Amino acid sequence: MASKAIKFLEAHQSETPSRFVEETTWRKENASWLRWSRQLAATLMGDMQDHGMKRADLAARLEVSPQYVSKLLSGTENLSFKSIANIEDKLGITCMAMVNA
Repeated sequence: MASKAIKFLEAHQSETPSRFVEETTWRKENASWLRWSRQLAATLMGDMQDHGMKRADLAARLEVSPQYVSKLLSGTENLSFKSIANIEDKLGITCMAMVNA
């Protein structure tokens, strides 16, 4: 006889299979650039807080859509160096630090 907890879990089991393994694999394969993307997101959030901006304000300053700002702030957007430089120029901030090899 199944316990109450098992019955509850069976009754509330998702019909959609979990994508946990695929998502974990993707994160491992893309770990290098995801670190940069999360750093950019954190920098943008800090700038927004410092200037009392909302997403719509940031979108206006960057001349992009609020939906694109949401992608940037998710920390999972794969950006080109040109895109990052454009963000830095428009906001007057540094998102990526240059490192001497």
